[in-house]
Amino acid sequence: MKVVSLASGSAGNAYCVESEGCVLLIDCGLSCRELLKRSRVAGIDLGSVVAAVFTHSHDDHIKGVAKFHDCFPEAGLFANAMTADSIAATAGVDEMDFSIFENGQDFEVGPFDIKPFAIPHDTSDPVGFLVADGDCRYFHATDIGTPLESIGENLSEADIATLESNHDAVLLRKSGRHPSLIQRIAGPRGHLSNDQACDLVRRFASPRLRKLALAHLSRDCNVPHVAEDAMRTTLCEIGRTDIDLKVLCQDEIVEI
Repeated sequence: MKVVSLASGSAGNAYCVESEGCVLLIDCGLSCRELLKRSRVAGIDLGSVVAAVFTHSHDDHIKGVAKFHDCFPEAGLFANAMTADSIAATAGVDEMDFSIFENGQDFEVGPFDIKPFAIPHDTSDPVGFLVADGDCRYFHATDIGTPLESIGENLSEADIATLESNHDAVLLRKSGRHPSLIQRIAGPRGHLSNDQACDLVRRFASPRLRKLALAHLSRDCNVPHVAEDAMRTTLCEIGRTDIDLKVLCQDEIVEI
């Protein structure tokens, strides 16, 4: 299994999981032109995309879906009912073009077995994914307001994980943002802080976890080395310095 972040952050998100010559696209928050450009650099053929699955309907995760669907109509679009309805209403895609999944119910596309699980965020029925390819499992969860036990339980099954580490609590308070926005970001349906991400890993990283990527970092309220240092300290505390840790960026292609 190959996992690549094409973009990670509040300006756009797109991730690819590749196996057996097939590609699974998680979110499509880049223009189709930019998606094509970055996928070529990453050595990924978008013509091999068997499905695009969507975590939720915020613009930074869906804004390229209409053009992508026009260019690659053979790639299925998958979302739960509320997310599909919301994407159809805002992104110019017919709701009938979606295959609907149920949260908590596995479904198969190509070589991938995909389990969507609920996460708390301020939009309609957001999810994370646990993607299996034979014995390898990939955990993907960003835009998480609260580090729920159920999210950690899915993390505990992963060999490879992408986990939100959006903001540093101190930098968020000092950001100069409107108090209501600070409250939203730090609230139970906002985004995970570095400390909350560390706590999830501390409690739920299993011996099988080998690679971990920190995702959706705020440009204004976080610094990559701050997020990385916090997580490396945590990995040292739990005796897991063997885990390959990476920090994902908005404008950098990263093979996880």
